[in-house]
Amino acid sequence: MSGIHSLRTSVAHLDELAAADTAVGRVDPRAKLLTTIAFLITVASFGRYQVGALLPLALFPVALLALGEVPPGPLLWRVLLVSPFAILVGAFNPLLDRTPFGTLGPLALTGGWVSLASILLRFVLSVSAALLLVATTGFDAVCAALARVRVPRALVVQLLFMYRYLFVLSEEASRTSRAFALRSPDKPRPSLRAAGTLLGQILLRTLDRAQRVHTSMVCRGFDGEVRLQRPMRWRASDSAFVGGWSAFFLLVRAYDLPRLLGGAITGSAG
Repeated sequence: MSGIHSLRTSVAHLDELAAADTAVGRVDPRAKLLTTIAFLITVASFGRYQVGALLPLALFPVALLALGEVPPGPLLWRVLLVSPFAILVGAFNPLLDRTPFGTLGPLALTGGWVSLASILLRFVLSVSAALLLVATTGFDAVCAALARVRVPRALVVQLLFMYRYLFVLSEEASRTSRAFALRSPDKPRPSLRAAGTLLGQILLRTLDRAQRVHTSMVCRGFDGEVRLQRPMRWRASDSAFVGGWSAFFLLVRAYDLPRLLGGAITGSAG
């Protein structure tokens, strides 16, 4: 139950960061959404043995981090929290792919180690960009931007309700945990049998409360459209934001910039 509360606090903290008046925060949510999608597509398009060519793409999340005034510590912690999934995806690559790839000092590199490094790098870049999108925009604004770019309304509403349900689930879990602690002060944690009963009660309570919340929303005129207090306005600076970053992504995808830079430095030094 503490894990659910930690997740709720983590997500709420991202929305608190999005409320700040920053350079990135003033960019239209649709511009940030489209740019992030272009970034994710670019990251996914690289081959499994490409590592160095991906490095220039780190400029995008670093720029969002700096211009959005997002603390790097909490962001890094969230990335590390979900990193075991990426590690499990490529954990067996060094064992399955033993193709000689090169050397790193005295160590011989195989294709498996290179592909594992590529997976981890792409994971860090993608998750960081997604978290920074929420931290500089807010989840409600992201959903509103999805609706404006013609994503099906049913999907947008499901995402919005899933986000809201997380807070409902966390509150009910905290109440149930507190009630158990008051009724059983001699037990630091519930037994396996009691835990199953408590989880069932939490689910029933959250479903009942979610239905009441939905009924109250319908009574207040909710029709499935996500509305924001600050209306979205597309400006010339938003077009420049999307166009500039998209051109950079295409440049990184078309040319291996680290190799070109290394060749230029080596040639000038020679």
